[in-house]
Amino acid sequence: MTKRLKHLPNLITIGRIIAIFPLAWLMWQKEYKAALLLAFIAGLSDGLDGFLAKKFNWQGWLGGILDPLADKFLMFSCYAVFALQSVIPLWLFVLVLLRDVVIVAGVSFYHFKIGKIEKATPTWASKINTALQILLILVLLLSYSGLVDMFMWHQPLIWTVGVMTVFTGFQYVWMGVSMIQQQKQKEMP
Repeated sequence: MTKRLKHLPNLITIGRIIAIFPLAWLMWQKEYKAALLLAFIAGLSDGLDGFLAKKFNWQGWLGGILDPLADKFLMFSCYAVFALQSVIPLWLFVLVLLRDVVIVAGVSFYHFKIGKIEKATPTWASKINTALQILLILVLLLSYSGLVDMFMWHQPLIWTVGVMTVFTGFQYVWMGVSMIQQQKQKEMP
């Protein structure tokens, strides 16, 4: 029984990936209350799959790939819909997307051309950036659902997310350049 249950975190994550499509559709249809509920369920599922994986040692390679991808795709879809609806400026969506593309490209370059990366750990600034990006989505969903009037927080949050996204993007580029220089120094005779 336990052997079958070890795949439960991955199944929950796959469910979260599937939920992206109805969430984006609900947002596009401006059904923000239903979208908020689905986003809340997705957030709970993220916590649940992580808890189960750690508690019962059901962590694996696939879950390590799927979980962050599910989170990023969920966030990108929300930002894309909000940008297409002109709820957020297009530049913010481009920054959020471009930052992660640069990070993935840099990690891939390093991994395949320089040396293997054993473990990628996000910086504290990056964790704060992710929390702010999620907070912005929640504030927008709450505002447009009519449940809570948080419109006064939109612009300050948009600018804060923009600044943090640029800052953490440059931070990761700097870290990558430093890692390449350190690796080259190790290889020198």
